Amino acid sequence: MAGVRDIRRRIRSVANMQQITKAMKMVSAAKLRKAQEKVVASRPYAKQIQDVLARLAQAQTDVSHPLLEQRPVRKIGYILVTSDRGLCGGFNANLTRLTKGILEEKKDVNTGLIAVGRKGNDYFNRRSIEIITKFIGLGDNPDYSQARRIADEVMGLYTNQELDEVYLVYSKFVSVLTQEPTMVKVLPIEPSTEKIDGNYIFEPSPQEILDKMLPNYIESQIFSALLESKASEQGARMTAMDSATENAKEMIAKLTLVMNRARQAAITKEISEIVGGAAALE
Repeated sequence: MAGVRDIRRRIRSVANMQQITKAMKMVSAAKLRKAQEKVVASRPYAKQIQDVLARLAQAQTDVSHPLLEQRPVRKIGYILVTSDRGLCGGFNANLTRLTKGILEEKKDVNTGLIAVGRKGNDYFNRRSIEIITKFIGLGDNPDYSQARRIADEVMGLYTNQELDEVYLVYSKFVSVLTQEPTMVKVLPIEPSTEKIDGNYIFEPSPQEILDKMLPNYIESQIFSALLESKASEQGARMTAMDSATENAKEMIAKLTLVMNRARQAAITKEISEIVGGAAALE
């Protein structure tokens, strides 16, 4: 059995770790509130721009755009959104597991990754998966300019026919305890199949509206994914740090019990030695 001094040192180390995990939980909780507010605020805009595009596509059949072009699939690109840091439970593992399964299913087709976040980039880079381009260090508050930069890169790859399909893999924020790994198709943009009633007058022309709105639609999709992913990351980190804090509390209680037993054993041994020595002198 370890000595009392060694056990006391372990208790002190675990207590220090408990303070760190508790502080990280509080920081993540504060960041989660801000990220959640941004997610809720962004969803109506993304839904509205999708509805407008659906009306435009159904009302006009003679419009065309490079982002709507359907062609034989020779190479597929996956935009994988992960975090730059760890200590967030299974957040990154769930996303990399989903992406790995998708890549294995598509092994007959040439594939590549657009890595957004250090963890996804490092994971697949070690497994010799092609990383077409990477975006690392976006921070805890992604802004629209970052989404525009990613969207410009992706749209350029598609219009230059370097990619024939593009999918977005990210973690959708459901609640603090639930983050849902999700994959959605980004390119080519497919018209909605939902029937929309009514006649519409477009000003300026439908083609001009399409030329402006399609890039905005891609940007808004990626921006929404960044916000959803960041909220999911903070929720997962808060949950993980809460579990770590509780585990540290249980470990301290167990170590304290072991220390008390060791101290009691030492006291009992000393008393026995004193009693034995006294008996020997009689």
